[in-house]
Amino acid sequence: MQQVSGVVWVLTVLGIVGLLLFDFFFHVRKAHVPRLREAALWTAVYVSIAILFGVAVWVFGGSTMGAEYFAGYVTEEALSVDNLFVFLLLLSSFKVPRADQQKVLLFGIVVSLLARTGFILLGAALINSFAWIFYLFGLILLVTAGNLLKEKHDGEGEPPNNIVIRLARRFLHTTDTYDGDKLFTYRDGKRVLTPMLLVMVAIGGTDILFALDSIPAIFGLTQNVYLVFTATAFSLLGLRQLYFLIDGLLDRLVYLSYGLAAILALIGVKLVLHALHENNVPFINDGEPVDVVEIPTAVSLGVIVGVLLITVIASLLSPKGRARTSVAAARRHATEFLDVETDPAYCDEIYHRLLAEEENLERLPERYRARVREQAELMELLRRAHRRHDERVAAGHCFARSAT
Repeated sequence: MQQVSGVVWVLTVLGIVGLLLFDFFFHVRKAHVPRLREAALWTAVYVSIAILFGVAVWVFGGSTMGAEYFAGYVTEEALSVDNLFVFLLLLSSFKVPRADQQKVLLFGIVVSLLARTGFILLGAALINSFAWIFYLFGLILLVTAGNLLKEKHDGEGEPPNNIVIRLARRFLHTTDTYDGDKLFTYRDGKRVLTPMLLVMVAIGGTDILFALDSIPAIFGLTQNVYLVFTATAFSLLGLRQLYFLIDGLLDRLVYLSYGLAAILALIGVKLVLHALHENNVPFINDGEPVDVVEIPTAVSLGVIVGVLLITVIASLLSPKGRARTSVAAARRHATEFLDVETDPAYCDEIYHRLLAEEENLERLPERYRARVREQAELMELLRRAHRRHDERVAAGHCFARSAT
């Protein structure tokens, strides 16, 4: 394994911190709703930086290090996209205004990067001390793959309610209304917490739990701590921009969990094979290494990319995915219009997005339209949104124009 000098480590960490500070001061500090063009541009910038960094690793570190970096980066990026499903549910559950979601996501990314760095150092220490840890990591990934196969994504998922969120709800007493993106506000002359702090804790805590799966996955592809750290960091850096770019398509990726399950199972098997090859556990082959064929990193990279391409293409071509996307988007837009957003101009924009999604629902095959009509809660939500819009038009708070 090629060692990386301390100077390279310092420059890399400073570069990552600089990118985070740039993101905060130039994009997040002033609350605004990112447009599609802005999200696409900065997603492309961060992905390009990650790719260029990988090319530099390949040139200066060799093809093995380059392949390990790209395999780790692609896997972590795919897992991050799956995590966006949970972020979407959390932001919707806490009714975070669209303009303030950027700060929440950036906070979550910073917490996740810090937590994962800790897990990486812990994982490296365990690997150096205990060869059998690869068996444990492999088991974790195989169990996670099984859980992904059992998950049901029906477009109406419940927001996570893990121990971090339960503790935050219990001990962080907050108001029910936001005050912009402030963490504290005043009510009846008293300084109180806003829901913004609670949702930040929820996002950060959920990110820490995600690390329990992602770190073993990348250690299954490379044991070079520098590559593990940089692949993880670059997969997180552009996550905020990616969220605003593809949040409308997240529900469309109906087969993503199956693809991730296959990838995690592959890495789990790779870890177990590596553990057998390095075996010193007394009750396995009398503590002697087992002569097994290991999966080369280049093969892993090819399989990972191939599985993700098949998964994404199959999802985008799926009528089920198209139906679920329209249903989820209509529900989200109606909820935002009724309960979340207060800016009249943005409310008008949301309403006409809702009309566009309703038109998409009408273009679905009859069997899917019938299923939509059977969702009484959704239909009532849409009717409420239309009534509220009519009231706002009558009061002169928004424009009465047809969807285009």
